[in-house]
Amino acid sequence: MTLPITSIGLLDADQVKSVIGAAVLAPSTHNTQPWRFRCGPAGLELHADPDRALPVADADQRELLLSCGAALFNLRTAIQALGAHPATTLFPRRDDPTLLALVRPFGARRPDPRVVELADAIPRRHTNRTPFEEGVIPPSVVAELRHAAEVEQAWLPRLDAKQLEGLRELVHKAHHVQLGNPAFLAEWQYWTARTPDTRDGVPEYAAGAMPSNNGGWVLRDFGARPRGRTDHSEPLVVVIGSFDDGPADRVRAGQAMQRVLLTATAAGLDASFISQPVEVPAIRAELRQLLGGGLWPQIVLRLGRGAPVPWTPRRSLDDVLLAKA
Repeated sequence: MTLPITSIGLLDADQVKSVIGAAVLAPSTHNTQPWRFRCGPAGLELHADPDRALPVADADQRELLLSCGAALFNLRTAIQALGAHPATTLFPRRDDPTLLALVRPFGARRPDPRVVELADAIPRRHTNRTPFEEGVIPPSVVAELRHAAEVEQAWLPRLDAKQLEGLRELVHKAHHVQLGNPAFLAEWQYWTARTPDTRDGVPEYAAGAMPSNNGGWVLRDFGARPRGRTDHSEPLVVVIGSFDDGPADRVRAGQAMQRVLLTATAAGLDASFISQPVEVPAIRAELRQLLGGGLWPQIVLRLGRGAPVPWTPRRSLDDVLLAKA
């Protein structure tokens, strides 16, 4: 059954459809797409979809909230680019724990050219798991990435050589912990053993080329058999962190992550995730200490320029829309 999409505030029905279409292009762990949307007279509702949680890799649903935060940022940005102000309230109803945000596009606002640039980057951003080219990212671009995180109340700290080496060791350590967990491997294989016509998960064609296995950053291989791949290049590796670690902080960190990713895309950069050290709780605690103990690490990103790769699929709008209450 196709659910009707109606106008909301300053947006007509086609515009509502387009901003939800932008929201679902956000990244998510294993491409689970753990979000749902409801259109109503009060605004656009963003809901978490607990049925798409990862009980092993994401036992406390931290990454689910990050993914939904990224979708929320896309939604906000697409609305702003249309000339409406996306007044947003996080967790607006205590009696509905899946309702993460209410976005009300009722006020007019002239689009900021920088927001339009980010909106234009939404359909171009995709996770690139190939090895990246050698080359230093200009300091001015790194400063833009850091500012992007701070605008969304998160932080992208400067990592010195010792911290980067420590992070590399934690990535290896966490990777081996996960590969030694049969339940993790079963969950991983479920979401990566996808056929080309599947609209979620990570299909094999999006796994990227195999780099040389001679040191460097361990990346997940999203082929049919879980194993590690090693990127021997020296990409820019960054951590996005928050000062607190509650549900709202995680949603905000997801918005910061997406602003960073879109800022990188607009600058001609590719990105992928180094998720292992933030998915293993004990190693995430070690990473927090490595960063000085003041920030909760939420995301680790690898940035650079890679070979062209296909996009991962997305579910249809009918699959992510909730009926009116």
